[in-house]
Amino acid sequence: MKIHEFQAKEILKKYNVPIQDGIAIKDITEFDKAIKELQERGINQFVIKSQIHAGGRGKGKIYNINNRNELLLEGGVKFTTSIEKAKEYAEKMLGNILVTHQTGPEGKTVKTIFIAEGLDYKKELYLGILLDRSAAKNVIMASSEGGVEIEKVAEETPEKILKIWIDPTVGLQQYQIRQLAFGLNLQGEILKNFISFVNKLYKAYEETDASLLEINPLVITNDNKIIALDAKMNFDDNALFRHPDIAAYRDLNEEEPLEIEASKYNLNYIKLDGNVGCMVNGAGLAMATMDIIKLAGGEPANFLDVGGTANKETVANGFKIILSDPNVKAILINIFGGIVRCDRVAQGVIDAVKEINVNVPVVIRLEGTNASLAKEMLENSGLNFEVATSLKEAAYKVTSVLYSKN
Repeated sequence: MKIHEFQAKEILKKYNVPIQDGIAIKDITEFDKAIKELQERGINQFVIKSQIHAGGRGKGKIYNINNRNELLLEGGVKFTTSIEKAKEYAEKMLGNILVTHQTGPEGKTVKTIFIAEGLDYKKELYLGILLDRSAAKNVIMASSEGGVEIEKVAEETPEKILKIWIDPTVGLQQYQIRQLAFGLNLQGEILKNFISFVNKLYKAYEETDASLLEINPLVITNDNKIIALDAKMNFDDNALFRHPDIAAYRDLNEEEPLEIEASKYNLNYIKLDGNVGCMVNGAGLAMATMDIIKLAGGEPANFLDVGGTANKETVANGFKIILSDPNVKAILINIFGGIVRCDRVAQGVIDAVKEINVNVPVVIRLEGTNASLAKEMLENSGLNFEVATSLKEAAYKVTSVLYSKN
């Protein structure tokens, strides 16, 4: 689960991590009250930040939601010392569309802005903590190239990224933090503040079951403080039951409606841009299925993992989710019958198709226990199925059906 910057800072504040102060608002009528409160805290320069689940906000563009050709603002993050200008920025951001390199051309509607304190600083750094699954350890990454997409740094100057891996049996060691600090050429008071910052940040990462905690940029202020100017946090969905306060941060406005609907049925669904709907059990098989569809000349419309059961209910719900996408012109079902027998899956598919209106061609490939029996059941069902015995055959059948239909 992803959360917004202002929400991540609320969490970090609980762990005494030094953050850029600010107030989030959802309506322009809340602006004056927020500014007054910030002024009472001694803040007299402001950064107006659009809050969406995408990076590159500062380099993005704000467009009028009612006229997508009207550019309102260059940049979704704006600094000013003027209250009047701050309000102007807020009015142009709230309720309009922010387009960044991560949102795609459709952009995202800005429903919240974060009015933050403007800080004077002399250096930007990068600091990130995430799970390295290949090493089964958390890794802390740091770089002197703060404020830049870390992917760009990794591609162009990988030597500027420092990494330390934390053994989960012993936890983060102080010498490891010093190793990062020395690699960043930090000294004196700044070094001391950096060590304190990383200790608190790592505690927040571990205790909240985060899967990613990224500070970009991490700034060194003119008075040598270390402060999180930005904050990005993602969380392990499987651990959210332990954190109802964090689960409450979920913003459904930032998620694909079909993905929200699928989550109600415990289906793993990701919408893509193609026209071949995929219904598969197992994430690895789903990835392989999407790859071979592309090799056969098609374009997958989704990633849909129905899990190990693949019974009538899950198949029916899967059909409903897939067919809710108007771009889907054909469906490929690729199920491996290991946990569940293929004949039971076949019966589930037959029952589901009889119940709901499936108005596009369906190609089915079942492999595993009782696969031959399942093939007979599908072919004798009287329903309009194309049955395949191999994944390659299934992919070519679904694309040929698709093109013959067009």
